[in-house]
Amino acid sequence: MMKMKMKMKMMQQQNRTLLLIWLAVAMALTVSVTGEEFFKPFNVSYDHRALKIDGQRRMLISAGIHYPRATPEMWPDLIAKTKEGGADVIQTYVFWSGHEPTRQQYNFEGRYDLVKFVKLVGANGLYLHLRIGPYVCAEWNFGGFPVWLRDIPGIVFRTDNEPFKEEMKRFVKKIVDLMREESLFSWQGGPIIMLQIENEYGNIESSYGQKGKDYVKWAAKMAVGLGAGVPWVMCQQTDAPEYIIDACNGYYCDGFQPNSNRKPVLWTENWDGWYTTWGGRLPHRPVEDLAFAVARFYQRGGSFQNYYMFFGGTNFGRSSGGPNYVTSYDYDAPIDEYGLLSQPKWGHLKDLHAALKLCEPALVAAESAHYIKLGSMQEAHVYYGGNTSSCSAFLANIDEHKSSTVQFLGQSYSLPPWSVSILPDCKNTVFNTAKVGTQTSIKVVDFEKTSSAKRFNPEHLKIQKEVPLISESWMSLKEPIGVWGDDNFTVQGILEHLNVTKDQTDYLWYITRVHVSDEDIAHWNENSITPLLKIDSMRDVVRIFINGQLIGSARGDWVEVVQHVQLKQGYNDLILLSETVGLQNYGAFLEKDGAGFKGHITLTGFKNGDVNLTYSPWTYQVGLKGEFQKLYATDNDESLSWTNLTHDKVPSVLSWYKTYFDSPGGKYPVVLDMSSMGKGQAWVNGHHIGRYWTLVAPEDGCQETCDYRGSYNSDKCQTNCGKPTQIWYHVPRSWLRPSDNLLVLFEETGGNPFEISVKTVSVGTICAHVSEDYYPPVKMWSHSSYIDGEFPAGQMKPVMELQCEDGYVIASIEFASYGTPQGSCQAFSTSNCHAPTSSSVLSKACEGKNSCKIEVSNSVFGDPCPWTVKSLAVEARCEPSSSWYTNGLSET
Repeated sequence: MMKMKMKMKMMQQQNRTLLLIWLAVAMALTVSVTGEEFFKPFNVSYDHRALKIDGQRRMLISAGIHYPRATPEMWPDLIAKTKEGGADVIQTYVFWSGHEPTRQQYNFEGRYDLVKFVKLVGANGLYLHLRIGPYVCAEWNFGGFPVWLRDIPGIVFRTDNEPFKEEMKRFVKKIVDLMREESLFSWQGGPIIMLQIENEYGNIESSYGQKGKDYVKWAAKMAVGLGAGVPWVMCQQTDAPEYIIDACNGYYCDGFQPNSNRKPVLWTENWDGWYTTWGGRLPHRPVEDLAFAVARFYQRGGSFQNYYMFFGGTNFGRSSGGPNYVTSYDYDAPIDEYGLLSQPKWGHLKDLHAALKLCEPALVAAESAHYIKLGSMQEAHVYYGGNTSSCSAFLANIDEHKSSTVQFLGQSYSLPPWSVSILPDCKNTVFNTAKVGTQTSIKVVDFEKTSSAKRFNPEHLKIQKEVPLISESWMSLKEPIGVWGDDNFTVQGILEHLNVTKDQTDYLWYITRVHVSDEDIAHWNENSITPLLKIDSMRDVVRIFINGQLIGSARGDWVEVVQHVQLKQGYNDLILLSETVGLQNYGAFLEKDGAGFKGHITLTGFKNGDVNLTYSPWTYQVGLKGEFQKLYATDNDESLSWTNLTHDKVPSVLSWYKTYFDSPGGKYPVVLDMSSMGKGQAWVNGHHIGRYWTLVAPEDGCQETCDYRGSYNSDKCQTNCGKPTQIWYHVPRSWLRPSDNLLVLFEETGGNPFEISVKTVSVGTICAHVSEDYYPPVKMWSHSSYIDGEFPAGQMKPVMELQCEDGYVIASIEFASYGTPQGSCQAFSTSNCHAPTSSSVLSKACEGKNSCKIEVSNSVFGDPCPWTVKSLAVEARCEPSSSWYTNGLSET
C-alpha cells in the first residue's frame, strides 16, 4: 500500500499525452475519406492483454447493429448516434439467407448492401467486427441459413460433413473476397479489424461427438486460410485453436478467461436486453445492472466488449426466427427499434464509456491489475504502468443489498450496492454505475397531422374523425380455401411442410376427402358421439376446415391437436392450413428440424373404428393465391375482384384488405397501430413490414418496480402483462410517399381494418433526478485543465442536462423541485424541503430550447433545508418546433 501511495505522489503532474493516448492513436489512423480509404492502413494483432491497433493496445467498446434490421436510409443516423454514445467498433453478423436466397444467386442490394454499410462505418471513423458465421442464430429465420441448404443430398449442418463444409467455405470465401476487393480490411485502409467464424458452437458441439471437434479445427483452419489479414474469433468455444481467439457471450463475462494466456479477454455479446415472443411479456434490463456488468468486465481484465444489441431494429418480412418471435427486435437496446435514443440507457452508458476512456492509458500500460480486498464483498483493481505516471482504479461493491464505505489510498469512498466506481486518476470518482444522472425519456405513440385520408370512391369520403384512423375506405378480397392453382399435386401420405414450401411462404394447404356412411351417422346419434380429429404433433399454427368452413385452430411447438368435427353423410373435404411463424434458429441438427405435422392424423368415433388419414391421398397447395398474384405490389392489376368493404362484412377470416393513406407530418418514425387486427402479414408500398399477431401476454409475471441489484435474467423486470405483445409495427419513412401509400393486409382470423391507425413515435416527456452528491459530468474530467492537474475537482458540481430530440424544444416545465422530491418520472411530488425558485429557474433556463443545463447546487436554487443532501427532480414536455414540423411535412 505504501508503495502505491508513493506512486500516487509521482502522478500529481499527470502526463496529458499518456492520458489521451487512445485519442492520439485514433487521430493518427483516421484520414479524410478519399476514394475508398477511411484510415491510413494499419495492422491488427493482439497479446494477452488486448487487441493491438497499429501496434498499440486498445480498450474497445463495440455496438451491435444488424444492417438488414434497418433501411439504408436509417444507417447514417444509427452509426452517428452509436459513435456519439462512445463506441469505437460496430459489430454485425452476415446474413447468409439474405445474401444468397437462391443457391449461387446473390443479393447485396437495399437492406443487404453490406459493402455500403461497412463503408458508412469506416466513413464515421469507427472500426467493424464482421461476424461471418455463417450460422448466426440472432433470432433470425433458420439461424441465418438459407433453407435450400437442407435440400443438398447428404448434408448435415455444422459438423465434419463434406457437403456442408463445401457450401460453408464457398459463402465465407465469397464474403472475405468481397471485403478484400472493396479494400475494407484494416491493412487496406478499411474499418474491419476482426472477423468471426462459427457462432456459439461450443453450446452444441457435444451433440456431434468427435465430428464436432474435427469441424471446429476445420472451420478455424479454413477461415484463417482465406488470407483476410485480421484476427478471427470464435465465441463460446473453449476448444478454439491457438490461432483463434475464443470469446464470451452472456449477461456477465467479468470472470471469463480465454483458453490461452496469450489471448485477450473479449466479450462478443453482452445481452443488454432480450428478445420477445408472441404472447410473451416484454423483457427489460436495468441500465444500472448493465453498466455494472461492463465496468466489472474492464475492472477484471477485459479489453473488448460488445453490446448485443446497441440497436436491435425490426424483423422485416419473414426474417424473424423462433418459432414465434415478434416482428420487433427492439431488444431493450440503447437505440430503440425506430432509431430513437432509449434514455437513460443510452446516456448512462455514454458516461460509462467516457469514464473508461479516461482509464485507457493505465489499462493498456498495465500487464494486469493489482488486487486489493476492501471488505467482505468490496474490492479494488488498480492499473498503473511501470514506466508511466498513469494510474486508474475500479472500486466494486458486489453486495446485492447494502451500501458500503471503504478506505482506498487514504480516502473514504461510498459505494452503493451492486455498483462499481471508476477512478481514472486513482483518486477522484468520475462515475458510479448505480448513480444515474442521465435523463429519462418517455416516448409517446400518437397521431400527427396528415392530409385527408385517401378514398377509393368519392361516395366514401367522410369527415375525418378527431382521432383519425388510417382510412374510412377499404377494399377486400377473399382468399380461396384449399386448392386455388394449377400447381397443386396429390401424393399418398403426409409430407413435411418445409420439404414442400422450401420456406417461400408461411402457408401450406393439406387437403383430403373423408367418406361418412349412413351407419356412421346413426352410430353417432345413438351413442351421442361427436367424432374427433387428432393430430399427434403440430407446429406452429394449424387452421382446420370442414367443407370450406373454419371449425378450429391450434398453435404451439410440436403440440397435440384434438378438435371436435361435424361431418355430414357422404364425402367431406378436410382441409388443414399449416403455417410457420419463423423457423427454428438455435440448436443442433437444424437440417432435421421442420414444420407442419408429425405422427398420425386420425378421425375417431366411426362405427368401424378410427380412420387413419396419415397414409391417405393428400392434395397439396403451396401458399396463398394472393401471394401468387402479388396483391401487395404497387403495380398490381387493379382489375382483380376487389370489392368495397363495409362494416357489416368484418370480421372475416382469410381475407385480403387494402387501402391508401397519407404520411404523417414531421420526421419522427411512423408505426401502424394494428391492435384491432388478429394475425397476418402487412405490406406498405410493396415493402413487407412483417407478420402481425395480437396475442396477449399472461396476466402475471410482471413487477411493479424493478430492482437493478443482483444478477439479471430474462424473467426479471418484465412488463406488459395482460396486454398484446405487439401492436405497433414500424414503417420506415423511406418506404413512404407524402400521399397515396398503399397498405395491403392478409388477415387470417378476422380483425377489423377500419380501426387501424397510423401514428408517429416521439419523445413527449423528459425527466431527470440528480442529487448534489452525484458526480460532475464525465466530459468535464477530460477538460485540459483537469488533465494537466490544474482543475480543483472539489469545485465541480453535478449538472442536470435535459435534451429533446432533434427538431423538438422544451415547451414547458411540468414539475421542478430542488430539495427532497419524491417519486419517479411522471409521478414526482414535492416534500416539505422544496426550493420555491425551482420552477422559475428551470423555466428560464430551458423553455423554448432544445437542451439546457442546470447546476445542482445551493448557489443556483438557495438552500431550502441546511445539513440535508438535496436533489433536483424535473419533468419537462417536448414539442416540435414549428419550422421543423413544416419542413418535415413537406419533405416526407
